[in-house]
Amino acid sequence: MGRKIVGMVSSYVGLNPSPVDWLWQQTPNFFGVWGNIEMQATAKQPDFLLLYQFDFEPKRTPEKAWKKLLKKFQPPQEEDFRPQFRGVDRERIIYLLREPPLEEIVDKNKVLYEKAKQYCGYISGPDDFAPKPDYMPAIWYLNNSFKELNEMPSPTKEKTCSWITSGISRTANHRQRLEFIRLLQNNDLNFDLYGRGLPSWAKTKGQLFNKWYAMAPYYYNLSIENYAENNWYVSEKLWDALLAWCLPIYYGGPAADKLLPPGSFLRLPSLDEKGLAYIQEVTATPDAWYAAKDAIAEARQIILHKLNLLNWLSEYVEKFS
Repeated sequence: MGRKIVGMVSSYVGLNPSPVDWLWQQTPNFFGVWGNIEMQATAKQPDFLLLYQFDFEPKRTPEKAWKKLLKKFQPPQEEDFRPQFRGVDRERIIYLLREPPLEEIVDKNKVLYEKAKQYCGYISGPDDFAPKPDYMPAIWYLNNSFKELNEMPSPTKEKTCSWITSGISRTANHRQRLEFIRLLQNNDLNFDLYGRGLPSWAKTKGQLFNKWYAMAPYYYNLSIENYAENNWYVSEKLWDALLAWCLPIYYGGPAADKLLPPGSFLRLPSLDEKGLAYIQEVTATPDAWYAAKDAIAEARQIILHKLNLLNWLSEYVEKFS
């Protein structure tokens, strides 16, 4: 079987339209090549198509006033999304939902799964409502090349602990995370906070272009998921920290335990005073990082070579050979 082209469609603002080099940083090869596939997100006639958090929302085009008025008196028509899917056969269209099943959006996720059944041969997401519940294969958000991440030893560690997050407050889980920031800072925890849109009361180092610079110099990273209530959800918050040679102090569900070696991250018990006390104890010395260094090295290789979304796609395409 020759190498197959994989295209991609997404509803994420930053990926709509998609850059041609999407995911190319996750392979040591040029042009998105990984084994039997070539990731070409914008390919006009791909062999396979990945719908990556595609929300099945109609394309909005300007309409004249009389057309809008006419539509009010016509029965609503179901949108046909096939023209967006570049002629790829249904069994070769992959739907991966990335967002966690937060209480505020779980009903929307269920609707998306039902929509996907009309168009896709494989449908998965990190929740029990998905036709195929599974973890989301790894995508990371460090701007380093694959070769750098794969071959580099640990960088020199100069600082204690960092946390990269945002000020998003749409859901109860988001607001709980913000209150935990307040608790840590009110108790003078020794950590550096980075991110965008954070509240004015938060003492922050600012927004980042490359997360590497706010992780690599630190022994520990607070890796706090937006959702920790099921067996499937795990995100780049864990992958990024490990790839930067941090020891993550991780708040999330049990999926990480199934995917990574024991000792490669620490479990934050809760986002309250108990969690604060745990972080204070761990970060008082770098001893835990040194004890975990070999496990971190092993976890990094698993993320890069096994959990990598490109590897997942390659294994999926192989089933069609």
